[in-house]
Amino acid sequence: MKLDLLVFAVHPDDAELGCSGTILKHIAAGKKVGIVDLTRGELGTRGTAETRDEEAMASARILGLHARENLRFKDGFFKNDEAHQMEVIKMIRKYQPEIVLSNALHDRHPDHGRAGDLINDACFLAGLPKIVTQLAGVEQVASRPRLIFQYIQDRYLKPDIIIDITDHMDAKLESIKAFRTQFYNPEVNEQETYISSPDFFESVIGRAREFGKSIGATYGEGFTSRKLLGVDDLFQLR
Repeated sequence: MKLDLLVFAVHPDDAELGCSGTILKHIAAGKKVGIVDLTRGELGTRGTAETRDEEAMASARILGLHARENLRFKDGFFKNDEAHQMEVIKMIRKYQPEIVLSNALHDRHPDHGRAGDLINDACFLAGLPKIVTQLAGVEQVASRPRLIFQYIQDRYLKPDIIIDITDHMDAKLESIKAFRTQFYNPEVNEQETYISSPDFFESVIGRAREFGKSIGATYGEGFTSRKLLGVDDLFQLR
């Protein structure tokens, strides 16, 4: 299945936190969108890899995703090397997206930045015909996305673009809450973590309000780009 937009996330719930409003907005506009999680988040203090699998699929239903896969890289210990790049290349060639969204290039969690670099490198390499990959025994065609953006995560980064997600904020929050073992949930009796406190959840809302205010909207999501961006019509900009 060809997708218009493919989101890579090193941990199940990263995409929900960073760009689920953008996902929802583009699906509502008729675009085909999928997520590829790199790991099962098995090093997370709360829950298990199995519960994260279930939560990821519950969130996928809320978002209305056209595809969601997990590459099962080793949480905390995957590398930006040939072996891991080749697996990501296979996903890019499988779905042939026009646009890719990935983890932040710099963040509090070291997995985030490493994943951002891994996806960036794999997106370039996926367009080289001399790199041969097969999926289900069939040789794949080289394919490179036109644009790559990184969603902003825990560390504040100045965005290069902001997407108005006002109409989709409620569904964004529901997709995050699908990860019931990870975020604030008084029914879950597990050790409290940085992301399981009520304050963290409020910070997600606060960040969306801050980005939204910057463009005259109620809520927004910010993205960075290594590439300079061009527009055809200045009057389409806010």
